[in-house]
Amino acid sequence: MNTPIAIIGAGLGGLTLARVLHVHGIAATVYEAEASADARAQGGMLDIHENNGQLALRAAGLFEEFLAIIHPGGQATRVLDKHGNVLFEDFDDGTGGRPEVPRGELRRILLDSLPSGTVRWGHKLTAVSPLGNSQHTLTFTDGSTVTTDLLVGADGAWSRVRPLLSEAQPAYTGTSFIETYLLDTDTRHKPSAQAVGGGAMFAPAPGKGIFAHREPNGVLHTYVQLNKPKDWIGSIDFSDPKTALARVAEEFGGWAPELTALITDGETAPVPRSIHALPVEHRWDRVPGVTLLGDAAHLMIPSGEGANLAMFDGAELAKAIAANPGDVEAALLVYEADLFPRSASEAADAEGILKVCLGPDAPQSLVNFFTNHQPVE
Repeated sequence: MNTPIAIIGAGLGGLTLARVLHVHGIAATVYEAEASADARAQGGMLDIHENNGQLALRAAGLFEEFLAIIHPGGQATRVLDKHGNVLFEDFDDGTGGRPEVPRGELRRILLDSLPSGTVRWGHKLTAVSPLGNSQHTLTFTDGSTVTTDLLVGADGAWSRVRPLLSEAQPAYTGTSFIETYLLDTDTRHKPSAQAVGGGAMFAPAPGKGIFAHREPNGVLHTYVQLNKPKDWIGSIDFSDPKTALARVAEEFGGWAPELTALITDGETAPVPRSIHALPVEHRWDRVPGVTLLGDAAHLMIPSGEGANLAMFDGAELAKAIAANPGDVEAALLVYEADLFPRSASEAADAEGILKVCLGPDAPQSLVNFFTNHQPVE
């Protein structure tokens, strides 16, 4: 079986690529390891930016659908010190350029916009074999195979497509996140709900921070950030949620109880995330018939740009393919020439933002960042 364009991964980037190709009358097939669209929760809120994510949605013809899922008030931002004092606050008046939407809803919009059968669920890639003439044979865990003229790795941090292009491997950044949720917070967790406010709350300090985000229906999503050796987080038994959260909260002794309660009162199993990143300047030599987008191409420290960049990558690649009919290599040259400097710049900025959040001058460095709209070195 031959498919002209095979996209590995049905995340936001891969789906955007498939959708924008469809808008241009170009068929593609998306192969996804998960069994269905509902196989797992799709994470929290995303702020979709005017300069990349929103442009991708416009290219996909889905901007009106995007507007319909915006979470009002979600762009509000506040910075607290460890005692719960508000150091900076920016309210959401509806005019900002980074509206918040639920990731799952955004993915649903993209999935619903594709022709039936575009996404092949339960297809986990196990091997790729170059055939020459830009073609590759893909083998999946169920034993099925397909041949493709263009292979796009949209398969995230541990991409199985990336080794065709690059020997780079994601490396631990020295920072780990622990995520949990509080539910029905305006009734059952009022002090924490009041501390977080209407959007994003940042309570940073040198080497650590308690960050949280208000989601629809009174949900608070907590992101604890800690600069720790990788084996530290590995030493915690996260199968015992209460004990694990209590251990994490020990790192915040003396902090305001409404802030530490965002950890200890967590009502969902905590999810540890050891943050990895590719080299800032990650790039590769042109290999016929294959390219990458999103985290597969430029995994970086979380900064609010990851999903936006993946969607923008997908839209730009689709537009390059449409603009170079019958000449995939010309399209890939155009796409990668813009991709590499764009992603390197964003990855460098992400490293700077992490230093602003958890560096020696936190929380004042973050206040300065929001006040001046640029990192303080």
